[in-house]
Amino acid sequence: MSPLSTIVSSHRPDLAPYESLYKHFHAHPELSHQEKETAATIKSELSKISPAFSLHPNIGGHGLAAVLENGSGTTVLLRADMDALPVKERTGLDYASQVRMEDLNGVEKPVMHACGHDMHVTSLLAAADLLVKAKEEWSGTLLLIFQPAEEKGAGAQAMVDDGLYDKVPIPDVVLGGHVMPLRAGTIGTKRGLMASAANSMQITLHGRGGHASQPHRLIDPVVMAASTVMRLQTIVSREVDPADSAVITCGSIQAGDTENIVVDDAILKLNVRTISPETREHVLSSIERIVRAESMASNAVAPPDFLPTTVYPFTVNDDEVTAKLEKAFAELFEEGAHGYSADAPRLGGSEDFGILGTAVKKPSSFWTYGGTDPEIWDKAEREGNLKDAIPINHSALFAPVIQPTLRVAVDAYAAAALAWLAKVDLVGLCFDGSTSGLLTDALEIDDIIDD
Repeated sequence: MSPLSTIVSSHRPDLAPYESLYKHFHAHPELSHQEKETAATIKSELSKISPAFSLHPNIGGHGLAAVLENGSGTTVLLRADMDALPVKERTGLDYASQVRMEDLNGVEKPVMHACGHDMHVTSLLAAADLLVKAKEEWSGTLLLIFQPAEEKGAGAQAMVDDGLYDKVPIPDVVLGGHVMPLRAGTIGTKRGLMASAANSMQITLHGRGGHASQPHRLIDPVVMAASTVMRLQTIVSREVDPADSAVITCGSIQAGDTENIVVDDAILKLNVRTISPETREHVLSSIERIVRAESMASNAVAPPDFLPTTVYPFTVNDDEVTAKLEKAFAELFEEGAHGYSADAPRLGGSEDFGILGTAVKKPSSFWTYGGTDPEIWDKAEREGNLKDAIPINHSALFAPVIQPTLRVAVDAYAAAALAWLAKVDLVGLCFDGSTSGLLTDALEIDDIIDD
């Protein structure tokens, strides 16, 4: 067993209580910017884990930072997001969410942890427990960030703007992970671009409404919207290099609510994903060009209105930081198709995680791990049906199998922190020239010298 594995396996807490805690978070989700009870539970759990944590609640809304100082050394930030989505759960789990709550516009919505943030929160709490138990084996400062409003692309920036780094030490490295619709037990890192940028916007098209029986006296915003949506798809198919990548999705069209009345306006809600700054600029410019042209072609009564809603940056993993994670994860997890890979696929979605590093010009890295029941995954793989059989993030059916997902997530957080904080390096040589505690007992002095 490697030195890192020795620390992690010997100090990993009993995960049964954390499995119950995960079910609690899953059954009690809260929408972005409204994570009050989730944050209160996190604060309570951290207090139980150790009174040594310095807790800083209500940063950037319901964001929570926890600091554990344990001697001199590096400051490592571990991040978990905690908001849920306006999705009605259809998993059939006995701990499925039945929650409904009003969004910030006062509209009641069903709520579900359809992106796995409940797993992120639970695993970071358990990793904190592990690192507290292993505090004789490391030195430095552990900084835990429980972030709100990731689904709105706003939580990380809100915490920074609210003085996060005036309240807590500035980290030397920023680390985080995300559960994905991959085989549970797998985990992966990737150097460079890890997640696309995202831009969302609301576009209002202006027509002239009236009675549905007299279309010649109207300017129909529904027809205008339909033409616009279809034409927008040509940006990717005809303006973006096939070797590049971009996605333009119209997730919502709102125009009236009865069949015999044509309303004045139609509202489109667009989501755009790109993987290069140049393509991002081109796509956004093309969207505006096409929307304005379609409005003019439809004889709109006024130019369209554009309202940006959410913006996510590119998530770029630092090469040196990721190289260190590669070494740590290869020490801890079995490499291969059912274990660790240093060439994980990029996230299908986008993240605001990187802001926690770029705001203070510090490097970061973000990894992914699987949450799909291995038996379900293997069956779908044998049948060549992975695309249709495996629910993805934001699906009403998305629900990570608790184990081994939780254990992998906990171990990854802990190993990532220890890669910078451990008193011995990953092959057993102490940073300070001395051996320490558990690892001294686990290794022969000759082995240390040989390594």
